[in-house]
Amino acid sequence: MLPVIALVGRPNVGKSTLFNILTGTRDALVADLPGLTRDRKYGYTKADFAPCIIVDTGGLTPGADGVEKLMAEQSLRAMEEADRVLFVVDTREGCTSVDHFVAQLIRRSGKPCIVVANKSEGKESFDANSDFHQLGLGEPMAISATHGSGLQSLMEQTLEGFVTNVNELPDDRDRIRVAVIGRPNVGKSTLINRLLGEERLVAFDQPGTTRDSVDVPFERDEQKFTLIDTAGVRRRARVEEAIEKFSIIKALQAVDSANVVIGVVDAHDTVAEQDAALFGMAAERGRAMIIAVNKWDNIPMDQRDEIRSGIDARFPFLDFAYLHFISARHGTGVGDLMGSVVAAYQASIRELPTPELTRILEVAIEQHQPPLVRGRRIKLRYAHQGGRNPPVIVIHGNQTDYLPETYKRYLVHTYRDAFNLKGTPIRIQLRSDENPFAGKRNPLTPRQQRKRKRLIQRVKKSK
Repeated sequence: MLPVIALVGRPNVGKSTLFNILTGTRDALVADLPGLTRDRKYGYTKADFAPCIIVDTGGLTPGADGVEKLMAEQSLRAMEEADRVLFVVDTREGCTSVDHFVAQLIRRSGKPCIVVANKSEGKESFDANSDFHQLGLGEPMAISATHGSGLQSLMEQTLEGFVTNVNELPDDRDRIRVAVIGRPNVGKSTLINRLLGEERLVAFDQPGTTRDSVDVPFERDEQKFTLIDTAGVRRRARVEEAIEKFSIIKALQAVDSANVVIGVVDAHDTVAEQDAALFGMAAERGRAMIIAVNKWDNIPMDQRDEIRSGIDARFPFLDFAYLHFISARHGTGVGDLMGSVVAAYQASIRELPTPELTRILEVAIEQHQPPLVRGRRIKLRYAHQGGRNPPVIVIHGNQTDYLPETYKRYLVHTYRDAFNLKGTPIRIQLRSDENPFAGKRNPLTPRQQRKRKRLIQRVKKSK
């Protein structure tokens, strides 16, 4: 499982800035889900850092009331979920009484903590850290979230002791790991029971173990699978009624450990922002995807086209995914799901020959040339495969930094159609060939230089 790191601290110390730089996102791309996650934001670290899940929280203040009290409760829950805590403080303002209050809360949580002295640009490490030793939480680390300095060392120390290796392919090559995700009450558990062919409790009500996924192995048509359930049934403290909550941590960890993700939505309910956010994060993680629209059997015929259009409009970034309309309760369409799972997985690990990749690139350019940049045409010369699960296609050329996103999408669709890579995202990586004369004062050979000198002398004499 990926480790979970919570960012806590008083307001306006730079937690959100640090979150965005670690995850490589902006607020519009961050899952900010209602209810349990109303004031918490979740994301994966970007490729520059070791993989983990980052949780952003609201500011903590003593004597909070109203909305601030709710935010404080969310921050405390984030610490409960986390494996480690990053306590963000402001170097410019120094150690405050509110910082001492937050430090006391962290000590009560018992979670390992690192004090992060943010906004330390232009200061020596000792000067930036000295004021925060009084918090009694160990040696502070000086960083600048805005400028990105000190972050690599911070994450290395934060994740020390964790196993965060993510293999390109699973060790158990003959078993496909399938995560079933979605909002509460969309039918995830019913779908899993239907696939298993038996009624089985796949979401346990065990306080303190909500970060553990439930792996359910089964076999269909001689293919081995492991279903990863993320139903997230939890019993809240001092509440008699069992309340189903959407566990973001559990879902993100399940997505990370899966080969294929089945995103379940309710045909009777409006496709919400949290659906798009969660499925989008799965796609960004490079997972092959299936969208299962459940409870389809009770939808009137005159409403089905409208629902299809709504799904296309809400999930334009999932145009590569298989789309199934099912009834988990009655079994309608469920039998076709696993065939798409296998096809999507096989597409994600397919080997793509370099000659074919280059040939398809040439055909794509012939049909639709890249645009001009400052009067010069962007040149794309050849392509090769740079990775699998998901497929990564590396394209070499000149001025590739200026290639528009629209042309990248055109290349993705071209390769998907050519290799039948349905069900898996495709990543395009662009590399500009180096100019062999770059950085040289005179790119001419000695003989060319002598000829050029004689030519200049003749021109001068003729004048």
